[in-house]
Amino acid sequence: MKFLDLAKVTIRSGGGGSGCVSFRREKFIEYGGPDGGDGGRGGDVWAECVDGLNTLIDFRYQQHFFAKSGQPGMGKGRTGRDGDSVVLRVPEGTEILDEDQETVIADLTEVGQRVLLAKGGNGGWGNLQFKSATNQAPRRANSGQPGVEREIWLRLKLIADAGLAGLPNAGKSTFLAATSNARPKIADYPFTTLHPNLGVVGVDGREFVMADIPGLIEGASEGRGLGDQFLGHVERCAVLLQLVDGTSEDVAEDWRIIDTELHAYSPDVALKPRIIAMNKIDALDDEERAEKKAALEAVSHRKVLMLSAVSGEGVQDVLRALMARIDKGREVPEEEGAWEP
Repeated sequence: MKFLDLAKVTIRSGGGGSGCVSFRREKFIEYGGPDGGDGGRGGDVWAECVDGLNTLIDFRYQQHFFAKSGQPGMGKGRTGRDGDSVVLRVPEGTEILDEDQETVIADLTEVGQRVLLAKGGNGGWGNLQFKSATNQAPRRANSGQPGVEREIWLRLKLIADAGLAGLPNAGKSTFLAATSNARPKIADYPFTTLHPNLGVVGVDGREFVMADIPGLIEGASEGRGLGDQFLGHVERCAVLLQLVDGTSEDVAEDWRIIDTELHAYSPDVALKPRIIAMNKIDALDDEERAEKKAALEAVSHRKVLMLSAVSGEGVQDVLRALMARIDKGREVPEEEGAWEP
């Protein structure tokens, strides 16, 4: 299945049906009087959060959603049929934005949430509604209200507990594949990951969801590489795991590049709880490990964890650190003897 996290759609609610001008015409009834019915109400346009979706790809092939208009009123006091509504089914974590791509109309984060995007027009009154003691044969009726047409944007932000950030080839996809059932593409060239991947990670009998996004490079906030377009998927994460390639010549500079791009994208994302881990330590000897760890701790002012996604060394310690941060973000009391980074 192809992944799509941004889509533009045009929606239009149904217009109301017109009222009817009609008079009773029955044998032996001399003064029948008005009997024109009201028009039916136009259909609405709704957005609903549903289970089982993790992409907006359906909205690439259908960009127009028009509700049905109400039917006109009829004689004998009959009201026109209401128009059918239209429902946009979106995955969890979908933001609905106005045409300016800045104004948030709704943020659907739970299955079953619904929001009204465009209300259908009311049906017009038939001449029966205008009957009075002084006007017993009205010859007027109202037109139905027109529907509402607008363009909106759908932006998907995956809901995950932890997010992976790092330069291309830092080993993010390998780490996700080693700790979950996810099978992202893994290769020895940059930008192997072209779209976010989700995996359910288990540690000490508990589980959490981890998101792997395409790698960032210096200048990503200016559109270089794949840009920072996928960073929205880590906005909902409780903690970020920043992986640094231990085989890099300058691990401190690698950390600085990612930190700069996170701040350029959003201060809120940059200030999220972050765990720093140096990957690929299976390719380093003890002296190189100590030297690069000290350099990384000096520039990040954080404790640096060591791991190898290939050999499994240190992986459990990193997962426990992530779980502890997630629990703290959820305000879940820590169990006795919980691991604290």
